[in-house]
Amino acid sequence: MKYEKQPIDISEQIQRLQSRGLDIADVGMARQYLNNISYYRLRAYTYPFQNNQEESNHEFLKNGITFQDIIGLYCFDSKLRSLLFRAIETIEIAWRTRIVLVYSTNEGNGFWFLDEKLYHQREKISNACSNTESAGYKVIEELRREVQRSNEEFISHYHKKYCSPPLPPAWMTLEVVSMGTLSKLFAALDKKNESNKAICKEFGLYKVEILRNWMHALSSLRNICAHHGRVWNRRFTIALSFPRRTEYPFLLEKEVRSMRDNKLFAYLSVILYLLRIVGTDVPFAQELLNLLECRPNLVSLKEMGFPADWQQYTLWKDYI
Repeated sequence: MKYEKQPIDISEQIQRLQSRGLDIADVGMARQYLNNISYYRLRAYTYPFQNNQEESNHEFLKNGITFQDIIGLYCFDSKLRSLLFRAIETIEIAWRTRIVLVYSTNEGNGFWFLDEKLYHQREKISNACSNTESAGYKVIEELRREVQRSNEEFISHYHKKYCSPPLPPAWMTLEVVSMGTLSKLFAALDKKNESNKAICKEFGLYKVEILRNWMHALSSLRNICAHHGRVWNRRFTIALSFPRRTEYPFLLEKEVRSMRDNKLFAYLSVILYLLRIVGTDVPFAQELLNLLECRPNLVSLKEMGFPADWQQYTLWKDYI
């Protein structure tokens, strides 16, 4: 099928929203918003409240929804996204620090990430030694590309002064790579490594697979936030794994069973647990609870994956 929809200007956008049942009391205000927030972007926030059947006119399913309601939802999501981004930044930096410190000191080598023996696939990881693209090889090549793209002065200084090894030590290299690449690196490292176990233990976890999953999931969420994607009612593509036991208070098994592992509440629970270990949980929890307390009418906690009695959950009740 050929795409044949034609572009429409802001006046037509407003008329279309009105024809579908959205109450727009102040057309001038709506015009100003649509001039700065695209009609298509705003569609992500009107969509849950419209009839989206193939042959429908996408009319609003409930009378009385206003343009200001939609903007309120949009602003709520923006604030939530900003809060999540800042929280994940703290966690990401803690992960970088632990990985660099534990591996570098345990191996007695700042270039440990170039050692093929540390990866769960044992093929050679250098171009000179192997043409097989093992998990470790792919990660090293990705590290190489990201370091080459970096314009940090300390990276330039390393290459001007040293010719070997080809990449700077871990405390430089891992400082300039993306969170996604950091997650891939940790996933490629052999879970039997004592350093992996030590890193997990620092975050109160006993299974490397759990931390791998959390890194992958939070890396994906960070990217959604960085690209201004919708988060409030999203079904995330990466389902979270949950530990049966942890060093620090987390969630009871029955509480985990009541949660949807691909909804925001599950992600918030993992973030809060990790921030408690890092020591910044209280400001995050207070800001989140304040945001939820003042949430707009269209925000449903159920759509965000919050169980009915979430305030009594082990992890959350101390902050309520």
